[in-house]
Amino acid sequence: MSWQRLIKFEDAEGKVHFGEPVVDGDKDIEINDVLQSSTLKAKCHSGSSIFSTTATDQVIEVKKILPLLSTDDVPIVKCIGLNYMKHIQEGGRKPPPYPSVFIKPKASVAGFNEDVAIPKLAQETLDYEGELSIVIGKTGKDIPKDQALDYVAGFVASNDVSCRKWQRDPAYAGGVPQWCFSKGFDKFAPLGPVLVSPKVVGNAGNLKLQTFVNGDLRQDSNTNDLLFNVETIISFVSQGTTLEAGTVIMTGTPAGVAMGMKEPLWLKDGDVVEVKIESLGSVKNRMAFE
Repeated sequence: MSWQRLIKFEDAEGKVHFGEPVVDGDKDIEINDVLQSSTLKAKCHSGSSIFSTTATDQVIEVKKILPLLSTDDVPIVKCIGLNYMKHIQEGGRKPPPYPSVFIKPKASVAGFNEDVAIPKLAQETLDYEGELSIVIGKTGKDIPKDQALDYVAGFVASNDVSCRKWQRDPAYAGGVPQWCFSKGFDKFAPLGPVLVSPKVVGNAGNLKLQTFVNGDLRQDSNTNDLLFNVETIISFVSQGTTLEAGTVIMTGTPAGVAMGMKEPLWLKDGDVVEVKIESLGSVKNRMAFE
């Protein structure tokens, strides 16, 4: 990719552009502060897709940050369950021998700041899962671990919204935990506003991750607690399976979810969930019961 950080934005005339935020410094900048600056400028990139942009010399003032990834960009969302050691421990489980994979349909993709409409059947036992997500930049299959980062366009903050009764309650899920339906409702995968290249954060293996509900800190961890790292995940999920450009891979959530509490604090109508990851910015979405 020809950029280090990519956003989608409107200029003063309402025209939409891809661009790289003009920032001082590198990995240690607070990207949320950058994106919220009233004087933010971006170096424009031409192209109709985030996977085929070309840098230009044009620098434009940013008036409004837009959601970067849409259902047109993402063919599928692949997800890894039970991938943080402390989260595995809080659930009383043993570490799996290989990554546990499930999927969300592309209709689950949501913008970083939009309301998440919660259908009636998913309004009980609604949970949050702050996650690091990988965005695949080029199509591949049977990808070796030592080449995995070559296939990564970048990383985003994300929230794997989940309805636990449809996941684990035998009265709804049956005798075996069921992940795809319980996590695959429309808009149940909000994705961050900025795509950050491995050029900036490497394999994203040492980034602080925090999740807040109405400002209350619920998850406070680091991606160094991942059981399976980014390279291992990409190599595993591409075995015998074509991994298309635009695929989002959610890498799992750390300890602190409502399901792990003795008295779970399930999400309610109007609750605002914010997932912040160091160097990647945040998603902040209101749960809106239909």
